[in-house]
Amino acid sequence: MASGLPKKRPATYSDLLALPENVVGQIIDGDLVVAPRPAPPHVNATSYLGGELVGPYGRGRGGPGGWLILDEPELHLRDHVLVLDLGGWLRERMPRLPETAWFELRPDWVCEVLSSSTAILDRTRKQDIYREHGVPWLWFVDPPSRTIEVLKLSGSDLIVAGTFGGESQARIPPFDAVAIDVGALWDSPAGAAGEPPANKS
Repeated sequence: MASGLPKKRPATYSDLLALPENVVGQIIDGDLVVAPRPAPPHVNATSYLGGELVGPYGRGRGGPGGWLILDEPELHLRDHVLVLDLGGWLRERMPRLPETAWFELRPDWVCEVLSSSTAILDRTRKQDIYREHGVPWLWFVDPPSRTIEVLKLSGSDLIVAGTFGGESQARIPPFDAVAIDVGALWDSPAGAAGEPPANKS
């Protein structure tokens, strides 16, 4: 017997545009998903990681170049509208930026910085979308545990290719040509590895 309840209307791009500026909106499987703007540890990790990658990989300064690394790009994949924390495209696949306000070409690398309000979504529904659309590399950066989990597409599955963390530098694929200062992502206190100790006179 048919239900008397009205059928839920799929979210549209107009719904995203109507959201207040202090939230992040996405459309996943027709659902409007809204989360608060990132907290400081999240912003710190994203900013420092982007800074570590753009020079050697985006600009070719001290590294191989060949990438376009962007902060919070809006990605349209079929009916999904996603906001990535960081996204990377090989320049050979995207030699110039699109003229639209969003991207429709799937990235070669995605980084999601986990927070209490987004971790489940990032690790389930969004991860499934990245896998289904053939994203080769996916990173999950977790500031509380100070770790970076690297997933690599193998066939039709994303498998764990490694876990990195702590305060040291590391060569993390696909950006393993130049070491990344992982400790900078965690807003380490003075005196931690990689930072000068406080001056005690």
